[in-house]
Amino acid sequence: MRSSEGGSPSSGVSRSAVVVGAGIGGLTAAVALRRIGWHVTVLERATAIATVGAGLSLWPNAVRVLALLDLDEAVASHAVSAVIRANMRNPNGRWVRHAHPCDVKVLVVHRADLHQVLRGALPQEALRTDATVVAVTEKDGEKDGAQDRVTVTYESQGARQEVTADLVVAADGIDSAIRRQLWPDHPVARFQRRTIWRGVTEPDGVWPITESLTLGRGAQFGLLPLTDHRVYWFLVVNADQPGQGYGDEHAEVRRRVDGWHDPIPVLVEATRPDRVLHNDNFDLDPLPTFVHGRTVLLGDAAHAMTPDLGQGGCQAIEDAVVLADALLTNRDLSGALASYDQQRRTRAQAVAAAARQSNARNCNDSAVAYAMTNLVAQLTPQGLWRKLTAEWSTWTPPTALRTGASRRRT
Repeated sequence: MRSSEGGSPSSGVSRSAVVVGAGIGGLTAAVALRRIGWHVTVLERATAIATVGAGLSLWPNAVRVLALLDLDEAVASHAVSAVIRANMRNPNGRWVRHAHPCDVKVLVVHRADLHQVLRGALPQEALRTDATVVAVTEKDGEKDGAQDRVTVTYESQGARQEVTADLVVAADGIDSAIRRQLWPDHPVARFQRRTIWRGVTEPDGVWPITESLTLGRGAQFGLLPLTDHRVYWFLVVNADQPGQGYGDEHAEVRRRVDGWHDPIPVLVEATRPDRVLHNDNFDLDPLPTFVHGRTVLLGDAAHAMTPDLGQGGCQAIEDAVVLADALLTNRDLSGALASYDQQRRTRAQAVAAAARQSNARNCNDSAVAYAMTNLVAQLTPQGLWRKLTAEWSTWTPPTALRTGASRRRT
């Protein structure tokens, strides 16, 4: 592919990108790319952006990115500061570990609220819904004297349409259609022998809620406060195979936590059945590259991971700002994408591997493993505990994005 200049505010060249997928990663990428002066179109296959989902933990690494994009205050207004994996109990209610003032705090936000903040940072015309991508096609400018471009073909309202740009950002999730097209030999997502229920409720008479993680054998139940007296809970259990449905998912969760300490049964009971989400835990084996020509993978499309470390959404947010920074600081587009690829594969694949290892440990439901987990949680010194639980949150985003965007606005 021929080298081409662009991405720098000083170049005077207007560049364009198509972001496929209006999830957290895709929208953050759109915001970051617009911040460096790119024209961005976001294609989302859903016919409407619905306020669905459950809670999401934003660790300090993701919060730093939001601050870089001047979105931290808006997100914080919808979030609750909490300590993750510091208050730990057994199903009978016995405390295994209590939070310490030195524990790392995270922002807990409803996914729909974060989504709303990100959408609000984009012009309405930048987002096209009911747009199902069917193909990505590279155009070699050396053959016809035009600039190298990439065309996205999508279906909307029964008709096929096209949009052409300098770059495609594939943020279309773990089952990415673009990854299947451009990386056809890569294995599909791998089931990691765990399944998870999530819910959000507004309980009466049990507020305030202290964030906690309850450890059962082969099961974990988490409680996290949200704004407006809402509570986000999740139940993770071992599963032999994916796709196991229970008809009444709400009733299944109630059955599994029957007899567990308060307020777990009360919170589950108070949750509307239509707010109980059930998903299996899948992740991706490491890809050899996140870049194919002028197409880059981002978020779950590139490095889907199990939720054990709470870093899935955080890593997608990191991807977005590193991509924008690479495009800002490299005049050569291929060099920018190579920089993004090197930085993000090194970082995100290491986090995904650590999450997979944590998932494997949590799957061990033997009595000995359960006893050892409790003992480690009780006896680990505070400094080491902080390091172990917050190891991946110390990352800081590149600073050129703020400098370049500020220079562009003046």
